[in-house]
Amino acid sequence: MSEQIEKPNDKSRRDFLQNIGMAGVGTLLGGAAVWAGFNYDKKKTAKQRVKVLTAENKLVEIEKDAIIDIVKTPAQEFTYLQQRGRDGIAGRRWVMVIDLSKCRNARKCMSACQEAHHLRPEQHHINVLKMQETPNTQPFYMPKPCMHCDNPPCTAVCPVDATFKRQDGIVLIDNERCIGCRFCVAACPYSARVFHWQEPLFAEQDKDLIYDVEQNVPQRRGTITKCLFSADKLREGNMPSCVSACPNGVYYFGDENEDVVTNGTTKESVRFRKLLADNGGYTLMPELGTKPRVYYLPPKGKEYPFQEKDKEEAAEHFQI
Repeated sequence: MSEQIEKPNDKSRRDFLQNIGMAGVGTLLGGAAVWAGFNYDKKKTAKQRVKVLTAENKLVEIEKDAIIDIVKTPAQEFTYLQQRGRDGIAGRRWVMVIDLSKCRNARKCMSACQEAHHLRPEQHHINVLKMQETPNTQPFYMPKPCMHCDNPPCTAVCPVDATFKRQDGIVLIDNERCIGCRFCVAACPYSARVFHWQEPLFAEQDKDLIYDVEQNVPQRRGTITKCLFSADKLREGNMPSCVSACPNGVYYFGDENEDVVTNGTTKESVRFRKLLADNGGYTLMPELGTKPRVYYLPPKGKEYPFQEKDKEEAAEHFQI
């Protein structure tokens, strides 16, 4: 009897142990599957992280699922662009250096600027002037944009705060506030402002655009326009239109806070202060106390030869 009783017990015990074993294997397999799934989801989530540029011009990484499309009304978009345009780009102090020895009067800078800001052929945010100091010296070409002065007389005379200086060094003009009084034109010692006597070039095509003060488009008749250092392109991390378009390496542009400027043609980056010190850099009319943010390198060792016609033009100009 004892043997008959023990056999079922042994079988029951074996079955129980087998069940426990199977359960253990199932638990392990299930746990492994859960862990694998967790790792898969974790990797999948990691792949869905994206880099975005904030309004403060900082590059951050967020989960893609966290991105929410914000639909602004035209009024909200206008307000946003106005505020952004007046605030500028945090932590930056933009400067330009123009190497007069390299300018060949290609005027690509002018055409690129006109295209970017929808200007008429006779309107210039930047103009290239032919200069000759004496009848016996070689002529040179001098691009002349707005100087973006740190002490700008134009902003002081504006009665409606239409022209203003941002913390990043750029002086802008707000077409939506401008009343066309032209006080700023009279106050600017560098003749860097243009008045819209006629309807702007693309007035009809641009009429439905939301005004962006950093691009100064769309523009209006009876208002002022000027060089903007291509503030809209700087916002995107790009060079100004004139700097990128020059084929001869005339322009350097960069951030004074970082003490670095980059040549728009060669893409070579150099120390801003060293570039000025080594080449005798200077500003126009420093005696006025306007403190320009555009610097010039003198036309020494020019890359084009002196020609007989230069002498003839000089003789006519200097009346000799």
